[in-house]
Amino acid sequence: MNLTLTEDQREFQKLARSFLDATAVPHRTQWDRDEEVDPAIIPQMGEIGFFGITIPEEYGGLGGDFITYCVGLEELGRVDSSLRGIVSVSAGLVGKTLLAHGTEQQKQRWLPGIASGTQVGCFGLTEPDNGSDPAGLKTRARREGAEWVINGSKIFITNATIADVALVFARTGGAGARGLSAFLVPTDTPGFERSLIHGKLGLRGQATAEMSFSEVRVPADALVGEEGKGFKYAMQTLDKGRVSVAAGCVGIVQGCLEASVAYAKERQQFGKPIASYQLVQDMIAEISVDADAARLLTWRAAALVDCGEPFGTAASKAKLFASEAAVKAANLAIQVFGGYGYIDEYPVQKYMRDARVMTLYEGTSQIQKLLIGRAETGISAF
Repeated sequence: MNLTLTEDQREFQKLARSFLDATAVPHRTQWDRDEEVDPAIIPQMGEIGFFGITIPEEYGGLGGDFITYCVGLEELGRVDSSLRGIVSVSAGLVGKTLLAHGTEQQKQRWLPGIASGTQVGCFGLTEPDNGSDPAGLKTRARREGAEWVINGSKIFITNATIADVALVFARTGGAGARGLSAFLVPTDTPGFERSLIHGKLGLRGQATAEMSFSEVRVPADALVGEEGKGFKYAMQTLDKGRVSVAAGCVGIVQGCLEASVAYAKERQQFGKPIASYQLVQDMIAEISVDADAARLLTWRAAALVDCGEPFGTAASKAKLFASEAAVKAANLAIQVFGGYGYIDEYPVQKYMRDARVMTLYEGTSQIQKLLIGRAETGISAF
């Protein structure tokens, strides 16, 4: 398994970094304060290729590989994890579910817009009473003639207020995982309401919202794949989503490393740069090692995806390590910066706030440990 980048991947990395340094870095602090990124950057990211990397050319994408996708998400995480979330939910969770299970009509309708960044998708799984236990969700869809009628609510849904389409998971059968199905619901459908969540600790520029469905009617062909297979589809997609989150976390760690090194070489105390002090170098070394370790775990999982090999456990390992490493790196970076790390003149406090949720969504660190433990022992603890 080759875990070094090709020339094409390195060129994309350079292009992505140059674009983000010019268009996002100067504005990320204000976006964070405003709790909204400039929506104009979304189609610009589409032009660069962030959304379309793994979408086939026949649907408007680049037909690229998963490692290149992870390289792009790392660069987004290095600059602003809110941008990473927009891409990984729309192109990742929604786009990849459509590619794997959608009809040709569904793919032709939505994938070109998602690939270009001119249309955005959101992933409607989490509910107020069901996070780590999605098999227990309560949103329901009933069949009435040639339509499905959806009622229920979702929470903590990334992209919800800017999305053109929602991939909604609802109960169409009895209790448990086998009773769930997936539906494509245009967000302008009558009865579909969205409410933005304000006051988040991190990812403040990313639209996160509640969604509610009151007698929302969609045609029969809004069903994605087979009825009753929604839970299976969601879990398959979330495995890849965990690799995406891990890649974004690698970007946070890398951003902490670059910011800490630059500041430590510039900041003078006791007549010399603080980079010359052993304990400062100790903190920088820890961040550096974790950046490499998290990156290699993530690339290994991505390489397994590209090879068509089982990758679920590798994805859990990458997500667990990289998300915890991101929190640790941000904490160390604030320590390097001292008091200046506590204000938003510098990016490290934002890295800390953005990193914290990475250990929670798309499977908490505790869930990842249970998945890894099950893979090692063959015994399920939940």
